[in-house]
Amino acid sequence: MATGFMAAKMTQKVIGYFTPLVFSLSLFSGAAIAQDVGLAGVMGSKAMLMINGAEPQAVRIGESLDGVKVVSIQGDQVIVEFAGKKRPLRVGQHAIGSANPGDGSGKIIMTADMQGHFYTTGNVNGTSVRFLVDTGATSIALGASDARRIGVDTSRGQQGFTETANGRTLVSRVKLDAVRVGDITLNNVDAIVMGHDMPIALLGMSFLNRMEMKRDGSTMTLKKRF
Repeated sequence: MATGFMAAKMTQKVIGYFTPLVFSLSLFSGAAIAQDVGLAGVMGSKAMLMINGAEPQAVRIGESLDGVKVVSIQGDQVIVEFAGKKRPLRVGQHAIGSANPGDGSGKIIMTADMQGHFYTTGNVNGTSVRFLVDTGATSIALGASDARRIGVDTSRGQQGFTETANGRTLVSRVKLDAVRVGDITLNNVDAIVMGHDMPIALLGMSFLNRMEMKRDGSTMTLKKRF
């Protein structure tokens, strides 16, 4: 699966009693989750949608991005459907709704973007987080600023270093109390916090290996196994 702008194989160095950990990261440079959908522009039959402040993505009429479907385009007005409602948007406007990629059945259904990447908005320890699904990442990976915003105490995690394409960097291996995506909530989930910021968090195998994953064309369905 494509996983972002740049992939770096990172090997965690042994510090003290720590067990070596080799993992791959893609460096992309309870309650319902609030979702912000903005319209950045219109390109023919494509709407340039911004989901929760992310970079604009081109979405064709009839296609979906992170649970937001483009229903129609009329001039500079786009009708989108998400959270069970149709909403009109003009260029520069935003709509706020309840984001729930699940359908109440314990499943998460995602649609790939034009580059084949899967994005979703989740909730970590009660804080909204934007994820890139990455089956090549051993754990959920958070940038330093995301970890601070969530309130993750990295001083209580296992400290180590990794060698990346950009040099040596500090990491902390931590446990996340709760990770929610759609209708699915997992507790006590392994994560890696990088010593630097990341443009987007990675939803890695510490979450995904507890799912049944089914890929059907541009659609991925996750269902909780345990």
